[in-house]
Amino acid sequence: MTIRVLLADDQALLRAALRILLDSCDDMELVAEATCGGEAVALARVHRPHVVLMDIRVPGTDSLAATSAICADPGLADTRVLILTTHEIDAHVAKALRAGASGFLGKDVTADVLLDGIRTVAGGDSLLSPLATRALVTRFLVAPATDAAPSAPEAFSALTDHDREVMTWVAEGRSNAEIAVNLDASPLAVRTHVRRVMAELGVRDRAQLVVLAHQSGMFLARPSMER
Repeated sequence: MTIRVLLADDQALLRAALRILLDSCDDMELVAEATCGGEAVALARVHRPHVVLMDIRVPGTDSLAATSAICADPGLADTRVLILTTHEIDAHVAKALRAGASGFLGKDVTADVLLDGIRTVAGGDSLLSPLATRALVTRFLVAPATDAAPSAPEAFSALTDHDREVMTWVAEGRSNAEIAVNLDASPLAVRTHVRRVMAELGVRDRAQLVVLAHQSGMFLARPSMER
């Protein structure tokens, strides 16, 4: 599959550098470039990219509003937003995750990390490091926010105790491999389980599962990863 990418950044030099990088990959295609959030939303609806690579501070319609519009559009259900930021732990990043972003990367990452990040998000997974996830949760995600998505406790009633256990580990930012070790299961089995929980709760991806877990309060009773 060729990954269709839309780039949203107001810096021409950075767009040019990313264009060259994306053009060098056989499995990626840069379908459009936007200089502001409103343009990113409009172009996403035209080109239906797999990934929107968006700077956290685009002008005009800001990245938060643009991310929310893209993620809420039924016609863009297969489009994921990956945020680029100069500060990994940032209140704006937390708000972007609440708005529906699938993850974030610092602008200082290597080309290989960026490309792998695009592939990860395009594949339906989120891009949240355990360290960054825990810091975001501690500082921002559990804080009251007027733009936070409402929790859905009624959806949790369909989850088994095992589902809740896995969900709380995901909410800690644990990888499938880490969870698999604790469950004596394969990473593939954990991945399948996590995807089933996401489908049950109606969330787009792992990042939104993390946000929902924390905003619902269920993380307060998380299990230990140690046996």
